Amino acid sequence: MAKPLLIWKKTCSTCRKAREWMQGRKASFDEREINADPLSAAELDALIGAKDYVPYLNTRNELYRERDMKTKKPSRDAALKLMAAQPNLMKRPILVVGQEQVLGFDEKAFREALK
Repeated sequence: MAKPLLIWKKTCSTCRKAREWMQGRKASFDEREINADPLSAAELDALIGAKDYVPYLNTRNELYRERDMKTKKPSRDAALKLMAAQPNLMKRPILVVGQEQVLGFDEKAFREALK
């Protein structure tokens, strides 16, 4: 089984907290820092798979609010392209453990996913 993957952003305090939490528990994991290595639209498509893409949008992002994405949801294709071009639009951190994913830092959900 592949190591868990943490997709995070170094300037995001929640992401840093999640990463520090994992390191503090000596969890073995791979990581991808989205400023240094952004995800492409194709990678995002593969990550999300058949799941709904809307939960992957960061509702606190300025572009999300400017475009009123809450009521005017972009198409899946448009959302993937926007998140690839503007990684801040992607909800983070994302913990990927096999087929399971945890969006945002929820200590209990992280603990369950890492069992």
